[in-house]
Amino acid sequence: MKLWGGRFETGPSQIFEEFSGSLHFDRNLIFADTEGSKAFARALARQGILTGEECDRLLAAFDEIAREAQDPHYFDGASDEDVHTFVIRKLGEKAGALAGKIHTGRSRNEQVSLDLRLYLRAAVDTLLAELTGLQSALLDLAGRYPDAIIPGYTHLRRAQAVLWPHYLLAYFEMFARDADRLQQARARINVMPLGSGALAGSGFPFDRTAIANDLGFPSITRNSMDVSADRDFALDFLYACSLILLHLSRLAEDWILYSTEEFAWISLGDPVTSGSSLMPQKKNPDSLELIRGKSGRVIGDLTALLVTMKGLPSTYNRDMQEDKEPLFDAFHHTSGSLKMAKVVADSVVLNPAKALSAAEESWVGATDLAEQLARQGVPFHRAHQIVGRLVLESVKSGKKPGDWTAEQLQAFAPEFTPEAVRLLDPREGMKTRELPGGTGPNAVAAALAQAKARLRDLCSK
Repeated sequence: MKLWGGRFETGPSQIFEEFSGSLHFDRNLIFADTEGSKAFARALARQGILTGEECDRLLAAFDEIAREAQDPHYFDGASDEDVHTFVIRKLGEKAGALAGKIHTGRSRNEQVSLDLRLYLRAAVDTLLAELTGLQSALLDLAGRYPDAIIPGYTHLRRAQAVLWPHYLLAYFEMFARDADRLQQARARINVMPLGSGALAGSGFPFDRTAIANDLGFPSITRNSMDVSADRDFALDFLYACSLILLHLSRLAEDWILYSTEEFAWISLGDPVTSGSSLMPQKKNPDSLELIRGKSGRVIGDLTALLVTMKGLPSTYNRDMQEDKEPLFDAFHHTSGSLKMAKVVADSVVLNPAKALSAAEESWVGATDLAEQLARQGVPFHRAHQIVGRLVLESVKSGKKPGDWTAEQLQAFAPEFTPEAVRLLDPREGMKTRELPGGTGPNAVAAALAQAKARLRDLCSK
């Protein structure tokens, strides 16, 4: 069945049918399509195009289609052009000739836009719930080791000591921004397009605001030509998914490194790791590697739709059929990666002694020493040079920070006061970093409390 054809003397070739068909992927929109079509049936009834009894028959038929579509084999053997023609055919089987009225005053262009918006609105809500689940898991992981100290890194070199919860809060903030992006995308998704027609607006005086209220949209689109070609909201969704996967990939990279024998700070649970078919000793972080790998796939989905849209003339072009597979793919893999990351976070076991030892044997306290000299009035450039020479001397002589005594420090540079030796302990140096956002114990405790409150507020909305 097709929704067009009177203009043509012959039908499309088999090759074109196969090339242009989209049912194999846009079937994902069937629940959105039935929901949107029910609202449109009610709009037709308000215009007197459908009687109350006809409207009820169509609504019941759409409900039946939605119930049947829960069967994974529902589409087996279907050769319809797309999900919209599939639904119309099924509607005809249930409602007879009455099904032909449902497309009165409605274009597939606006129907596709509506279906995508309904689908993506639900997808955003799913991802937001999964994001908050991962954030909660990170806070739980922070709470299991509230006083643990690890080296923080720049350039993959030990830089300064930080609290383990401070490190995890960094990712909490990344995912909080991701939640903000999703909410912003949802606001642009959540605009009702029906009544736009193919590009010039509908020829029937539908109450567009009533349709929007029926479907839970807070507003309607403002320009029918824009609606026909607008996929900005889909790109917003893909961009948000890409940033989520980017952040997940960075977390995965950290934890892959930190779980190696060379670092050995954390261990991953058996349920999120796998072995080797050849090497019996292996415990591989496959779950994290897959998350890292899927980031490229989702970023590719964004790139694919950007490139598809960038050269199109105004209003609808068939190229835009290519919007759906990237959207479905990105949602599937972003959702799966978020769920997987939460399970990994739940399984992580930190070795606080190993992480602390890595901090203590390195010069992560060098900045603390230099800043202490600056607080005493030594120009910071001079303080930087003094501590740099101290580190160089230690490297040459094989001394660790803890090997220096107060007397030796003062002998090395008279600018060092007796209390300077205390800052060679990374647990002491971080106590100077109590500004909001810093890694001082009090600052981190306050940040954890704020993060928990923010998460509760987000979950309650």
